[in-house]
Amino acid sequence: MSVNGASLPADGMSPIKRTVYLVLGWIFVAIGIVGAFLPLLPTTPFLLLAIWFFARSSPKMESWLFNHPRFGPGLRAWRDERAIPRRAKIMAVCLIAASYALMWFTAKPSPTVAVVTAAILCCSGLFIVTRNSPSRK
Repeated sequence: MSVNGASLPADGMSPIKRTVYLVLGWIFVAIGIVGAFLPLLPTTPFLLLAIWFFARSSPKMESWLFNHPRFGPGLRAWRDERAIPRRAKIMAVCLIAASYALMWFTAKPSPTVAVVTAAILCCSGLFIVTRNSPSRK
């Protein structure tokens, strides 16, 4: 395949696009790692984004994340079963509640902001709690 006379790889992705995806993958890995240490920043959604970008730019990096000793099991559970480990569910819901309490006591939100934020966080918590737990293999 060629675009403007330039030859593209068999997958049809330009080297520039592949590089952009690779950089975005690393940016999301970095944000995910920061999230592992900051209670208000989630880790897994950013690592899932990183995997999406790595799947399109670097299968080696995608494999590295799926096989990572700390992050790999949860990421594989989501990929294979759309499941969230029980411990991760408990941590997520507790951190959601703590985040809301922190906002409530430090920001003193208006009633409208408090209700809208509570609704969004409750929906997020409900989504997390209603996912299956990974089956034992």
